Amino acid sequence: MNGQERKNIKPGLEVDIVLKQDQRTGNTTRGIVKDLLTKSPQHPHGIKVRLQDGQVGRVKNIIG
Repeated sequence: MNGQERKNIKPGLEVDIVLKQDQRTGNTTRGIVKDLLTKSPQHPHGIKVRLQDGQVGRVKNIIG
């Protein structure tokens, strides 16, 4: 699913995100969404979320 649209992302979903420090390399981190931080309905680089472990990044892939 598309990580650029807010409607596709809900707390509790497993996602792959790109952390700020990994934007150049594109390395992803997998985790469970705790909060959605982007207020707009879509964002070209992915919706910004906070994972349950506290890491913040933009969604690249929605796993489940």
